[in-house]
Amino acid sequence: MLLNASAQDVEGEEISVLTEFQNTNGSEGRFEVFFNAVNRYNINSAYDWLDTIKIYLSNSQKANDSIAAQRYRVMQTQVYNDLGEFDKSIALAKELYAKKDSLDSSSRKIILEVLDDNYANLQLYDKQIEIRKEKRELGYTDNVAFYDIYSNLGLHRKARNQYIMEVKPTIADNDSYGLAKYHSKVGNYLRLDDSAPTALSELKKAKAYLDVFLNDISKEKTEEQLFESDLLKAEIEGNIGKCHVLLSEYEEAVPLLENSIEVLNSSSRNSHKSEVIENTLNLADANLQLERYTSAKQSLDIDFENISMLQRIKRNSLLAAYYDKVESFRNAATYYKRNERIKDSLTQKQSSIIKQQLVTIVANEDLENSQRLIDEQKRINELARSEMKAKDERINLVFISLIFTLLGFAGLVYAYLKSIKNQRLIAEQKHIIENALVEKDSLLKEIHHRVKNNLQMVSSLLSLQTKNTRSKSAIEALEEGKSRVKAMALIHQKLYQNDDLSVIEMQGYIESLINSVQSVYKKGGHNISITIDAEGTELDIDRAIPFGLILNELVSNSFKYAFPENDDNGKIYIHLRKNGEQGYFEYTDNGVGLPDDADERAHSSMGIRLMNRLVNQLQSKLNIDKENEGVRFWFNFS
Repeated sequence: MLLNASAQDVEGEEISVLTEFQNTNGSEGRFEVFFNAVNRYNINSAYDWLDTIKIYLSNSQKANDSIAAQRYRVMQTQVYNDLGEFDKSIALAKELYAKKDSLDSSSRKIILEVLDDNYANLQLYDKQIEIRKEKRELGYTDNVAFYDIYSNLGLHRKARNQYIMEVKPTIADNDSYGLAKYHSKVGNYLRLDDSAPTALSELKKAKAYLDVFLNDISKEKTEEQLFESDLLKAEIEGNIGKCHVLLSEYEEAVPLLENSIEVLNSSSRNSHKSEVIENTLNLADANLQLERYTSAKQSLDIDFENISMLQRIKRNSLLAAYYDKVESFRNAATYYKRNERIKDSLTQKQSSIIKQQLVTIVANEDLENSQRLIDEQKRINELARSEMKAKDERINLVFISLIFTLLGFAGLVYAYLKSIKNQRLIAEQKHIIENALVEKDSLLKEIHHRVKNNLQMVSSLLSLQTKNTRSKSAIEALEEGKSRVKAMALIHQKLYQNDDLSVIEMQGYIESLINSVQSVYKKGGHNISITIDAEGTELDIDRAIPFGLILNELVSNSFKYAFPENDDNGKIYIHLRKNGEQGYFEYTDNGVGLPDDADERAHSSMGIRLMNRLVNQLQSKLNIDKENEGVRFWFNFS
């Protein structure tokens, strides 16, 4: 269980971390208690801590104990950060770090971590990157990670891709807690990228891995591990709840969001404070949709500190919706008007400049140019404020012009009546065009349907021929031909099932293709673990057909030859990505690999020759790497 901020237990009053801090002798011991505490604010607030630290700081200064004073000021920096007073925290941290040679390694690392968090909360991403480079130079981190910055800028897909690339290789297969954190992060990036169904799947994986970690009685967990696990579980449940809200599953969302808010309120981290605000706003949204107006209003009336611009916009929208539902239209109009002001070009231009700033810094590492971009951002912000003022003046002019507009109303009525005839003609033409487009789509779908049926008939004829054939080699050749025909038929099936007849969504196609191949090889392939990474990738029919035949050959070969003895530990990985006009395909398995004379057989092998010709159609070259365990095929394509 997570430690709560209750002051009572079964036997008596619980001792707070602040009391332990005060009972400890010496600044070094107090420093350890402060930064090693699982939850330093379990009973006493950050303000209580700040008052206590100021007393000890004053005493150490009077005693001319500079080392002790330095430690208390480091603690003070952290408390200001926890309180959300980021400017104060930065000023104190920079003052301390200016004398970094007199700081021990632990204090230097803490100050850099605090500065990192402060700059993130103030959206000063160029400064945040400087701090991360400093941490790398001092050996506190091996790499400079940008995925959290990309996400803060709304570039959630880029954040997810970089996170997967950097973090996934570092997690062991038996690290349940690490896998829970990984899938939680990936799921959250998917949620933020408006992919709620896929995000829900990743978040449920994260929860399952966390349950495995918590239920593993063979490993003893520390109090800190249990505390962190409960916070992670609360984050996961909160994000699952938000996915349910996006999917309009409000009843499922409410208990998850309520539990997440209760647990995360015990954390002092600024990221969790922002998460509590997000969860509370989503809880209010769910209760509004369920017509629980009192509960929704209670959530919206909470006075949050350090609420972001986007969160304020969402809160105003929910309040306006609430007043609309209770028919208090004057109050609803007030919140709509507030949002109209906030949503002006200021926010959009500010976000655009921050993105340009980040791209420039990451690409060129030019700090002077970064400062210029910040100045440009400030200039545009001032311009946006001027535009807002001018907009208010224009609104006043509109009201005056309405009086004159009424005088010309009679003329407008005449013009309107005259235009009705033209509008009817346009509507009729539009109707004819729309019907023609619908008829065209229907004909195309019918064509693809008939092609699919014809290919299925060919497949059935091959099946009949197989039953009447006794030659084993002939049967194998017929089965391979049948599998290839099915791969092409599946392309046409996917096309006539799609709303968009020009492209095929490859994730679903690959899954269907593998199921089709498994049905052909009934005795093999069912215990193999198959991972498909092609989410969001689409190909046109000219590329999808050769790609499907290539993949059909590779999967069939793995089922037939890669695991001759036992496929229980068999693994297949399929990766397909398309970036603009360029694509990349990779296929690996951990089977027995290619034989030693594979190069000589390649000229006589029907499968290899077929794949080489198909890859040539894609204007590429098939690459084959022999691994220690298994084999890897890959190629780039236009």
